[in-house]
Amino acid sequence: MTAAVLPSSFTKLKKLTFLWMAGSNLNGEIPDAIGEMEALVHLDLSRNNLSGKIPSSLFMPKNLSIVYLYKNQLSGEIPRVVKALNIDVIDLSENKLTGTIPDDFGRLRNMSGLSMFLNQLSGKIPDSIGRLPKLITLKLFSNNLSGTLPPDFGRYSILEDFQVSANKLTGNLPEHLCGYGRMVGVVAFDNDLTGELPKSLGNCSGLRMVSVYNNRFTGNIPSGLWTSSSLSVLMISNNSFMGELPQSVAANLSRLQMSNNNFFGKIPTGVSFWKNLVVFEASNNLFTGTIPQELTALAHLTTLLLDQNQLSGSLPSNIISWKSLNTLNLSRNKISGHIPEKLAYLATLTELDLSENQLSGQIPPQLGLLKLTSLNLSSNHLTGNVPTQFENNAYARSFLNNPTLCASKSSLNIDICNSEPLKSSKIPPIYLALIIGLVMAVVVCLLATCLVIRIYKKKKQVLDSTWRLTSFHTLNFTESEILSGLTENNLIGSGGSGKVYRVVVNHSRDTVAVKRIWKSQKLEEKLEKEFLAEVKILSSIRHSNIVKLLCCIFNDNTKLLVYEYSKNHSLDQWLHTRSRASNVSGSIHPDILDWPKRLQIAIGAAQGLYYMHNDCVPPIVHRDVKSSNILLDSEFNAKIADFGLAKMLINKRDGEFTTMSTVAGSFGYIAPEYAHTTRVNEKIDVYSFGVILLELTTGRKANDGDEHTSLAQWAWRHIQEGNPIVDALDEAVKEPDYLDEMDCVFNLGIICTNTQPLKRPSMKEVLQILLKCSKPLIYGGKNTASLYDASPLLKNSKRDDGSAICTMRAHHPCSPPIVHQDVKSSNILLDSEFNAKVTDFGLAKMMITQGEQVTMSTVAGSFGYIAPEYAHTTRVNEKVDVFSFGVVLLELATGRKANHGGEHTSLAEWAWRHIQEGNPVVDALDEEVRENSYLEKMCCVFTLGIICTGTQPSTRPSMKEVLQVLLQCN
Repeated sequence: MTAAVLPSSFTKLKKLTFLWMAGSNLNGEIPDAIGEMEALVHLDLSRNNLSGKIPSSLFMPKNLSIVYLYKNQLSGEIPRVVKALNIDVIDLSENKLTGTIPDDFGRLRNMSGLSMFLNQLSGKIPDSIGRLPKLITLKLFSNNLSGTLPPDFGRYSILEDFQVSANKLTGNLPEHLCGYGRMVGVVAFDNDLTGELPKSLGNCSGLRMVSVYNNRFTGNIPSGLWTSSSLSVLMISNNSFMGELPQSVAANLSRLQMSNNNFFGKIPTGVSFWKNLVVFEASNNLFTGTIPQELTALAHLTTLLLDQNQLSGSLPSNIISWKSLNTLNLSRNKISGHIPEKLAYLATLTELDLSENQLSGQIPPQLGLLKLTSLNLSSNHLTGNVPTQFENNAYARSFLNNPTLCASKSSLNIDICNSEPLKSSKIPPIYLALIIGLVMAVVVCLLATCLVIRIYKKKKQVLDSTWRLTSFHTLNFTESEILSGLTENNLIGSGGSGKVYRVVVNHSRDTVAVKRIWKSQKLEEKLEKEFLAEVKILSSIRHSNIVKLLCCIFNDNTKLLVYEYSKNHSLDQWLHTRSRASNVSGSIHPDILDWPKRLQIAIGAAQGLYYMHNDCVPPIVHRDVKSSNILLDSEFNAKIADFGLAKMLINKRDGEFTTMSTVAGSFGYIAPEYAHTTRVNEKIDVYSFGVILLELTTGRKANDGDEHTSLAQWAWRHIQEGNPIVDALDEAVKEPDYLDEMDCVFNLGIICTNTQPLKRPSMKEVLQILLKCSKPLIYGGKNTASLYDASPLLKNSKRDDGSAICTMRAHHPCSPPIVHQDVKSSNILLDSEFNAKVTDFGLAKMMITQGEQVTMSTVAGSFGYIAPEYAHTTRVNEKVDVFSFGVVLLELATGRKANHGGEHTSLAEWAWRHIQEGNPVVDALDEEVRENSYLEKMCCVFTLGIICTGTQPSTRPSMKEVLQVLLQCN
């Protein structure tokens, strides 16, 4: 929807009771006269871009009941005077509000919900709010509130949702917080709260979540809280709680995080009844005794942290039961015995830390089969050989301080195996003296040689230390700013090929990401190839859905790649690792990526891959498409990253394979034919992208199907067994309004992950289907197109879709956007298969930002195609191309020329008059192609041409919307 200023005229509607303008792309300020709308009951201006202060008269209409202003850019203080005493809900969250909470809010005795989270509010929460008799929901997290909490919270009202995390609150939690037993969630982490947890929390049968970590609480956990029937999440880390673990806990408990406290005693044998536990974190407590065998009965466990306790004995023998375990940390205990061989059969284990214990014996060779990203077995009594799979630099510090452990290579910093001592023999004195003399002579020669080499290296280092910078874009920073930012404080990631830093540059505090390539003799040749591949590819392509390589900086010892910074990190983090309870938001619910954003990301990534496969010469195959390589900018636009494994397909025909020396990629994303034959073409990227679509729709990880299967295999079996698709979809975003789109994208993921490459669609077809899956922005109605008819999508649209795609790419993926200024039928060329090619960019203009207007010195273009605002003011933005393209659509639908509308009129003017006079659309259509089977499509295209040629630029759609509508027309 086009951005527009919130009109002040609506305040004249004195009898209006319901005003709903949520998500309407409104900007500007809320009119002061809004307080004069005496009949207003429901006000919803949420999810816009409104700015300025909230009018002081906002709470004056006496009938006002609902106020939704969340997700805007409102600033200043909240109005102090409230006369609308019947208000039920106030939601001012996610703005930039400052000041204190008005005392008058304590007079709203009918208020059930107050949400003001993610602002900059300060001061104390008024005690009178704690006495409101109907208050159910309170969400004040992520502000700067201070002081103690009102002691009467929960005493006079049936509180259900209490969220005050990430503030500066002190004192105790209110004693009667769950006085009526209806509390669902208590979220108060990241404060300075003290004392014991209220005993009333032990009587809350509906309590699902308690998150109070990072405070200074003391004492025991209320006994009834452990067994609360609905409790699912208990997060109490980083406090001073004490006591023993109970034999039984709530049946629904899935997450127990209690690290950095003073809990003591043994881990109870009753732990076997904690059946639904997924995360158990109890690091740095005072637990003693052995790890009970019963703990292995927790089949759903993914994270187990028991490090920094006083546990002893051997590891449980039935460790193989932890089928879902990803992270196991038992370090800094007194555990003895052998490392169980069965540990190697935990297929999903990626992080293992058994360091600083008393383990002995050999490391089971089978352990090398695990796909570990982190391993630490240091400071034990292990013996024998290190498994060969671990003999590389990634595990250089994994085996230290095991005196009798050895390796076949020196890269692990431990003894080399099979180095036998020399046999003793009696040497005569004369020979001994001769040997000593020779040795001393050799030593002197070596020292002289080393001195010469050192002097030479110092001279060479002075020459080699000169940094060289190669830029691929206009830069607003210097190489010294980049180099000075490569500190441990700025480190944001580390992997097999190097480290990644977040570096702030220049006076504008812009941010870039810097990848520093490791320097290692063993990896040098491999990484050199990856470095050259990434530079070669990213320096030659320009697309808004591909991460931008700004420059490379290098000398003989170090290579740096400088990229645009993606503020929202990777898709993988949002889908699989983020949790609102562990971030500043403080919600009871996961910090999920909603479905519209997921679909936006899928379309963006598809556009990037389509560009690589179709618009790059030669085509580029990424080879490592996965959710962690899809980066997200501040507006959640997808950026494909990490081209170190990418391959240019030189002189290859469509569908032809190239054979690689080895398989590259990540488990769960690798196409079957690539894994078995090492042969690649564009279809392996399609397979990997299909897995991402399944991740987006199901919320599962790529390797998270079920036992021994990937997500793709699990999804195929789910369909083959006749299960409903809706059962596979992510519960976190499965809302009725989105089911059709999610069903569509899930099916597309199934098609893309077909085991036969020939049966997978191309990325061109994938992009078209995704655009059809998304709801149309101009015409209503649900998508009824079959997903299994992917191949012929373009064949019936030779008159429209192709040129729309070309024009859309000029505006949206290009950075900066390009305005053609001379779109007309003679500038749309057709190849042998009638694919449209937009040409003649002699008048084209690069825009600095999308939507910006630029004033030209003269009007350029062709009569009949020139937008009226351009002809009158010489000001251009993308909408002048939309007007011209609308004329092309009218040409296609009517068969008339752009200047052939009648006497003194253009085709666009003639078409508008034809409609205004009430004539049927069918009478305007080209009789040469006006067949009954095409009439509906032709009318659709004609109508779209009318919309595109509107005289007001703000009423015209964007080219992205035009393309969506054309796909709906087809």
